[in-house]
Amino acid sequence: MNHVFIGLGSNIDNPLDRLSEAYRHLTARADLSATSLSKVYVSSPQGPQDQPDFYNAVAGFTASLSPHELLTALLTIETAMGRQRLRHWGERSIDLDLLLCGNEVIATDALILPHPRAHERRFVLDPLCELLGTDYVMPGQPSLGTLLSRCTQQTISVLCEFPQ
Repeated sequence: MNHVFIGLGSNIDNPLDRLSEAYRHLTARADLSATSLSKVYVSSPQGPQDQPDFYNAVAGFTASLSPHELLTALLTIETAMGRQRLRHWGERSIDLDLLLCGNEVIATDALILPHPRAHERRFVLDPLCELLGTDYVMPGQPSLGTLLSRCTQQTISVLCEFPQ
C-alpha cells in the first residue's frame, strides 16, 4: 500500500461543488482509502490572470494502485467530470494532481513524482503543511516549511473546511 497525496483544484462551474464531487469519486474507489483532508484554500491563478481564483485542497489516501495506475484513475475521474483542456494553466472545472506517492521518485514521460511544481506553489504547500507539518521533507527537497518560506509572492487564504 502506498500513502499518496492528491491535489484537487477548480475555478469554474461552482468550484466547491466540483471539489466535493471529485472527492466523492476518489473515496468511492475500492483501491483508495481516505486518510486525511485539508481545508479549502483560495488563490490567484498561476497562469493567465483573466480567469477566476482557484479553490484547492489536498487529500491523503492509502492506495493499492501503482503510481501510473493512480494517474490513469485521476485522468478518468477528470474526464467523467467533464474536464476540458482549453489552454495551458487555464480555467478548469476540476484538476486532480498526484503530488506524492510515499517516498517514490519517478521521472517518465507520463508521470513525475514528486509533482514537478509542488515545491513552488503555495496552493500545494499550504494544504500539505496542514496535513504533514512543516518539517516534512519531500524527496529531493528541503522541508515543507523552507519551501513555503520561498513562496512569498503568492497570496493564499483558507476559504473553509472541505465540504463533505
